[in-house]
Amino acid sequence: MATKSRRPYKIPKPLLCNADKTINLALVDEYIAKHEGRMPRYKYLENLYAGFHDIFNQPEKEEWKPDNRLAVNFPRYITDTFLGYARGIPIKVTHEDKTINDAITDFNRLNNTADLDYNLDKLAAVYGHGWEYFYQDEESRTRIISVKPKRCFVVYDDTVRGKALFGCRYEYRPDGKRVGEYMTPTEIVRFEDNKTLESKTNPYGMIPLVEHVMNDERIGLFEHVAGMVEVYNRAIAEKANDVDSFAEAYLSIIGAEVDEDGVKRIRDDRVINFYGTDNARDVLVQFLTKPTADGTQENLLERLETLIYQTAMVANISDESFGNVSGVALAYKLQAMDNLASTLDRKDVKSLSKRYKIFCSLATNVKNKDAYIDIEYQPLRNVPKNLAEEAQTAKVLEGVVSKETQLKVLSIVDDPADEIKTMEKEQEKAQTQMLEQMQRQQEMFGQTETEEEEAEMNGQ
Repeated sequence: MATKSRRPYKIPKPLLCNADKTINLALVDEYIAKHEGRMPRYKYLENLYAGFHDIFNQPEKEEWKPDNRLAVNFPRYITDTFLGYARGIPIKVTHEDKTINDAITDFNRLNNTADLDYNLDKLAAVYGHGWEYFYQDEESRTRIISVKPKRCFVVYDDTVRGKALFGCRYEYRPDGKRVGEYMTPTEIVRFEDNKTLESKTNPYGMIPLVEHVMNDERIGLFEHVAGMVEVYNRAIAEKANDVDSFAEAYLSIIGAEVDEDGVKRIRDDRVINFYGTDNARDVLVQFLTKPTADGTQENLLERLETLIYQTAMVANISDESFGNVSGVALAYKLQAMDNLASTLDRKDVKSLSKRYKIFCSLATNVKNKDAYIDIEYQPLRNVPKNLAEEAQTAKVLEGVVSKETQLKVLSIVDDPADEIKTMEKEQEKAQTQMLEQMQRQQEMFGQTETEEEEAEMNGQ
């Protein structure tokens, strides 16, 4: 019986609550139950990325039928390719104030934010969103970790503003007990099942959770092509079944009787010889083969593969068309993926702004709590560079645009303004060296230019 592709879930809506309700463990327990209703979706998307697709859960066929189970892991390829393109080079975070910039650099180094940000974007790509959690370590340093949306959520008020009321992070221990904590802007409460263990003041003055999203709808990167992936898996598995059916085809002998010993000889010696009968010419020996639709299957597989990449808006960089192409041609091929990456850029910058707002809320980190406003973010693309083509373009722009704009064309130049300063210093150094060399040459002849001129005049 044919199977149907379907999602085992609905896209979840934000968790809303009346702003007048008292936030306590009973209310948190109510929303944990609602949050756990999202687990089928999270588990399904997680399995897709890991390669455990629905084809492995289909009913088994009869023993005499081939039953191959194949899964082409498009979700992982799409996710890793996109993240390598969009976040292969970490977002550059800088501040014009050196003291604040150094504090941010130390914070990023302590928390290895380059790797953390990649993991957060990976959660957003797989689940549609992920969470970043703040805490203070034993040395009162601000630390951050990534948390899967399976174990974390935030509840918002039901007004137009949608203000965050409280957040919760929880998990189940091996003994079945649920442990975690819920957070409001003023306190952080640890709990175990329905029992409060500890309550302490929230040092940040805001919920220490930052959401990283793939889009406003919180739809995963490959979620909308999941149905096509499942159909592709079944189609390619059936092709493998057809190959097995052909290899195991039955031998049909019509018009002659073959005893058991004869069957063994045919099987072992691979020789068929019938003689001594008047109707030998009427004996028909042939294999019974199952009708196949190889052309139809190939067309379906090719169409599905194209649609999967087109719909996911991620380029198939393994395709032969991604050979030696010019920069413009490559840009066109990557245009859809670049549009998708630009959307992620905006979402990430918004999330990073909140991260550093929480970081700057503590005077032990920086003195100015509003310093996060002036932080600059520079997302970069991880694409192959044609330096010769870039250099040629920069040369053509000589005298047409400013020096800084000209240098921006070169991918090897990270900061055009700093590069200009470096070039000026090198020019000054070269001029100084030239003057020093001229002075040494003059000293070798024992006279200066002025003395030479005076000697010439006296000679006249």
